[in-house]
Amino acid sequence: MPIVKGAALAALGFALALPGPEPARADTVFVSNEKSNTVSVVDGEKLAVVATIKVGRRPRGITFNQDMTRVYVCVGDDNRVDVIDVATLKVVDRLPSGPDPELFVLEPQGRLLYVANEDDNKVSVVDTAAKKIIGEIQVGVEPEGMGISPDGKILVNTSETTNMAHFIDTASHTITDNVLVDARPRVARFTADGRFVWVSAEIGGTVSVIDLGTRKVVHKIRFAVQGVPRESIQAVGIQMTRDGKRAFVALGPANRVAEIDAETYEVKRYHLVGQRVWNLALSPDEKRLYTTNGVSNDVSVLDMERGRVIKSVAVGGAPWGVIVKP
Repeated sequence: MPIVKGAALAALGFALALPGPEPARADTVFVSNEKSNTVSVVDGEKLAVVATIKVGRRPRGITFNQDMTRVYVCVGDDNRVDVIDVATLKVVDRLPSGPDPELFVLEPQGRLLYVANEDDNKVSVVDTAAKKIIGEIQVGVEPEGMGISPDGKILVNTSETTNMAHFIDTASHTITDNVLVDARPRVARFTADGRFVWVSAEIGGTVSVIDLGTRKVVHKIRFAVQGVPRESIQAVGIQMTRDGKRAFVALGPANRVAEIDAETYEVKRYHLVGQRVWNLALSPDEKRLYTTNGVSNDVSVLDMERGRVIKSVAVGGAPWGVIVKP
């Protein structure tokens, strides 16, 4: 082995100290487009649509199966759930649901899918392996949001017209508590420790924080965006970081995402995104936040370290739901 001396050694040391290129991002983003009846697939490195998957009519709710090999999509006007193979990006199966499914949640064990059906005021319990409905739970009028506790024991459904969060025991499929929240509740999201569930209210423009132990609202988060009318601030999608320290709430026609200290409930800042922001998803490394903007027909890519949108990616018509795979 040759001996490296003097200037050559210094040059070698400098070269070794130089930072290498940033690793390529492997994020794959799936976006349901309500009006174009498609799912857009966005490459996280290119920040461009690399595939468009035709699904049933009016796709909204979207989620992965447990090992992220399948994508489930609620297609409300066809009263079913379409199943996309992540490897081939093709619809490979269909699951039953009640009429007009909108949002759903998969149990932690990965077998049962709980589906909110707007038109019959029920939550369907779908066995994804048997491909059949094994139970129905009567809830309030226009069920929408679905959240499940980390241990899978408690399911929360929100009813838009009844303005309630319904707490459901997953063992018996019965409602144990009803908690009144603000007008037109949309999304229910449990904290990682399972102690609280956050419920957004679209018309109320608030987020109610409900204590799982007492089943009472212990805090209400309100929003105020300078220059934006109060009625345009409509809380919908909610996301939280894994450490439980930060939360993000989509504010609809306000075209903003609120960044919240999840421990103090203080709104730290508002991020300007696309028009009519519906839902949002964090990248696996939590360095990016992807938002679906239903009027501007795009996805905003928010760089969390820089605190600003770095790209708007055009997708299909009226993008609604969004999920991210590493």
